[in-house]
Amino acid sequence: MMRTLLATAVTGLLALPAFAGGVKYAYHNQGVAHPTGNVIHVSCYRGPWNDVIWDRPNSVFVDSLVAVGYDFATAHAVAERVCRDHTLVGNPEGLKVTMKRIFADAASHRKHNY
Repeated sequence: MMRTLLATAVTGLLALPAFAGGVKYAYHNQGVAHPTGNVIHVSCYRGPWNDVIWDRPNSVFVDSLVAVGYDFATAHAVAERVCRDHTLVGNPEGLKVTMKRIFADAASHRKHNY
């Protein structure tokens, strides 16, 4: 009895990500390559709504910003700002243009100005 209950619980927990639908509503855009050879991967979890409710940056987005010269705190702040912009929901081209504009801004506090 206990073994069956444990097996059911483990199976349910393993299946949970499939029911969450995170991949279904994620936006992935690859930016342009920079002198470091790195690419900024704009990737946001949107949730099942068009409204900005659960919108958060995926870790690949923050990690790619760190790889091109942002410190972690700034990378996370930039990613949060881009992902929570209601005008960019369902707008992959807008995500790309916004990230290019932020990256080109000399005051964006990168450690390296590529």
